Amino acid sequence: MKIRPLHDRVIVKRIEQQRKTASGIVIPDSAAEKPEQGEVVAVGPGKSLDDGSVRPPALKVGDHVLFGKYAGQTVKIDGEEVLVLREEDVLGVLEGARDELKKAA
Repeated sequence: MKIRPLHDRVIVKRIEQQRKTASGIVIPDSAAEKPEQGEVVAVGPGKSLDDGSVRPPALKVGDHVLFGKYAGQTVKIDGEEVLVLREEDVLGVLEGARDELKKAA
């Protein structure tokens, strides 16, 4: 199923962080916190302004972003958990994050 966010909302898939410490200790799922980073998988058309115009979104599909711990609404789509956020809830875009993920793979 595909989802198309409305207005200034974005759909973000959380990026799982390493579950092993530098010393080699494996962190169990029950103790791990949810990551506060994700990849944008869908973007709405933009925010409707008071004068009727639409401000285009600053984010695009594929951006790696930071967001607050309690930001957005978590939903399940096709058994996969994603986060629906307003664009203003995104704290920043991680520049060069795609390159780092490709190197790690």
